[in-house]
Amino acid sequence: MNKFYLTTAIDYVNGKPHIGHAYEKILCDVICRHFSQRTDDVYFLTGTDEHGIKIQKTAAANNMTPQQLCDENSSAFQQTWKDLSIEYTDFIRTTQERHVKAVQKIFKKLVENGDIYKHSYKGLYCSGCESFLNQRDLTEDGLCPDHLKKPEEVTEENYFFRLTKYKDAIIKHIKENPNFIQPEFRVNEVLRQLEDIEDISVSRNKNSVSWGIPVPDDEEQVIYVWIDALSNYITALGYDTDNPSETFKKYWPANVQVIGKDILKFHSIYWIAILMSLGVELPQTICAHGWITIDETKMSKSLGNVIAPADILKAFELTEPDALRYYMVTSAPFGRDGNYSDNDFKEKVNADLANNIGNLLNRSLNMLVKYFDGEIKPEFIVDGNDIEKAGDETVEKVKNFFDGYQVAEAANAIVEFSNTVNKYVADNAPWTLAKEEKMTECGIVIYNVLEAMRKIAVMLYPYCPKISSKIFTQLSADKNLKYDEITANKLQTGKITEKEKISPVFPRMDSEFAADKKKAK
Repeated sequence: MNKFYLTTAIDYVNGKPHIGHAYEKILCDVICRHFSQRTDDVYFLTGTDEHGIKIQKTAAANNMTPQQLCDENSSAFQQTWKDLSIEYTDFIRTTQERHVKAVQKIFKKLVENGDIYKHSYKGLYCSGCESFLNQRDLTEDGLCPDHLKKPEEVTEENYFFRLTKYKDAIIKHIKENPNFIQPEFRVNEVLRQLEDIEDISVSRNKNSVSWGIPVPDDEEQVIYVWIDALSNYITALGYDTDNPSETFKKYWPANVQVIGKDILKFHSIYWIAILMSLGVELPQTICAHGWITIDETKMSKSLGNVIAPADILKAFELTEPDALRYYMVTSAPFGRDGNYSDNDFKEKVNADLANNIGNLLNRSLNMLVKYFDGEIKPEFIVDGNDIEKAGDETVEKVKNFFDGYQVAEAANAIVEFSNTVNKYVADNAPWTLAKEEKMTECGIVIYNVLEAMRKIAVMLYPYCPKISSKIFTQLSADKNLKYDEITANKLQTGKITEKEKISPVFPRMDSEFAADKKKAK
């Protein structure tokens, strides 16, 4: 693998970040950290979407300019990602000059290619979706299915993109590239949507929406979200219709573009048609994740159950974000919806991180100190044992899961292996072997467990970088190994630890948050 380029959806800044936003960004950070163990060249792009009517209205309601609102909320997103140990390469804002200029050039190129035309239009517009809807898209009561509000009837003369021109080419690409849309069960959904697509509006009249990028050569119109927001994936790399940057040439096409299931249509159809018109290579994979609910209820401002990641960290007195990172990305199978609840959060991280992995490490290191003064002796290392084989198999299994972006499934494999190691300890009882003065046999068991813990730390690093770092330190192990080197390396002989170095890498949690919030209402 020469390079790995991942993009997230860019978050709309008419509000502050919540755990739905956090789920996607943590998921992407975990994927990028894993692939950073396999290549030195990972590019991770995220950012904020900063134009449109909702921002215009929210800013006015708060006596702010749209730019002030964008600056404030974009900063809140960036701070939240820092608090969650999300290490992106670039953070693009659609109000940045680099993006604005590139988008205007893209618009002009699409016009030159004959794919944009002006047209008078009468349609149903949902301000929540910032999208025109067809009658067939609405509920029986004539409401937007996502926002449960009646769209307004709008009559405008806008610029339209010839989406229908690319219908057959998109269908052909999807059918010929089985990994293009993931998870696979989303493919038929997209193909059904393609059956009755129409050309799409790609501008709005300034009388309706003034906060946006001006259409080149037409000051009465602003560029609409499809060309503006979607283009960030290439404008951030320095795409230019005349002279693309070396960064763009190096990293595009994206290896994977991770987005929520609600915007799959726009990425797998609209975005792809735009790229086809521009003559730009298509991304390798578009991966659609599910939603995060709160106690099995969809997040909603009106229900008062929108939760900020910072509030969870504070309520549970977590000084490090690893527990929340781990829980969020393991709460949903690949592409499915997940759920947040206090009890599940506590039970899962206590079981997997504190009791299972953390306690296993703590007990084993204490036995190494108690019986061998923290020293691994050469006779403890016996190649080809069952735990070593199980570890090597798990390393390969986790790698295969990540190749398909199945992050929760990879984590489950790691936990299953730690369960196997715990059972190995119980079955072989090194404390009994020591009591019987079978010290070499006792040392072999302890070494096998600690070597397994080293592999677990490497595999767990993308999820829990701080916890993994503590494990590496307590094992005196090399934390800079590449993934393909995990099985070839081993813990070295000699003194690796002492009593003063050993401490729980993850203490048990015991607190409430969402439940208290509901009681207080």
